[in-house]
Amino acid sequence: MTMYQATGLTGPEPTPIVAVKPLVLHTPQRGEDLQVRVSAPVTGSDLPVVLFAHGFGSDLDGYAPLVDHWASRGFVVVQATHLDSKRLDMAADDPRRPQWWRHRVQDMQYILNELDTLEASVPGLTGRVDHSRIVAAGHSFGGQTAGILVGLRVTDPQTGHAEDMSDPRVMASIQVATAGKGGDELTPFAHENLPWLREQDFSHITVPGLVVAGDKDDLPLSTRGPAWTTDPYTLSRGGKSLLTVHGGEHFLGGISGYQAAETTDADPGRVTLVQQVTLAYLCHVTGTDHTHWERAQSVLGNGHPLGRLESK
Repeated sequence: MTMYQATGLTGPEPTPIVAVKPLVLHTPQRGEDLQVRVSAPVTGSDLPVVLFAHGFGSDLDGYAPLVDHWASRGFVVVQATHLDSKRLDMAADDPRRPQWWRHRVQDMQYILNELDTLEASVPGLTGRVDHSRIVAAGHSFGGQTAGILVGLRVTDPQTGHAEDMSDPRVMASIQVATAGKGGDELTPFAHENLPWLREQDFSHITVPGLVVAGDKDDLPLSTRGPAWTTDPYTLSRGGKSLLTVHGGEHFLGGISGYQAAETTDADPGRVTLVQQVTLAYLCHVTGTDHTHWERAQSVLGNGHPLGRLESK
């Protein structure tokens, strides 16, 4: 029995992929060159793009369970190593630290500007990418990055202003285990150490989106418990869907890497569920195939042991 059969969901068959890294984009204004990884199927044309932002401290090699799954089923997945990565080991007094959240968004916009260059750097990929179908996705801190690209307004802790940094080239988002609104709900730790979470406004997000939240994801950042991570769904406008992963903690069974030590709720079933539902959504929102999403909605509408899928 395959994992798809075990969950009752459906999905396209996998094909071989190629991954090329590091592709280096010269970014002097950033203070570090931007290192990028591109993963893509070896066959197929008109391939949509997933722009994936890693969680706090990770890098372009993270999240293989998601990246490999999406790429092997027809998507070009682009990842970068952001400035908060442990690989860069930025000094505690580095002036860029309070603007990490902004640099992440700028990283993604620079990738979009250089998509032709990246495409040409992967053997056999030139001419096979559909630049008109781009979805931003991310986990944890990366979920905020993806959200900003589609209209999330973050109040800059240094200026006090919240500006529109959305990018019209991004058609939809997937936000996985990411932060909710700030204000009085933030813990003192979050208020002090993650100032970019103090004020977040989801009401300007109008494009389609999928939010994935674990109902046991009790982060030390909010006083509200796991419900905090559903805010990107509940506080956004319509055209959104929410996958609630039963028993899921912050890494949802192990999405950040194969046998990742940081996973506190290791469970192949949860990982498979997130893989399948996010892929079904990607196929649906890019117009590639709607049947797998319809199946997921039917199977996960009520009473499934692994999770629940709802939409508004």
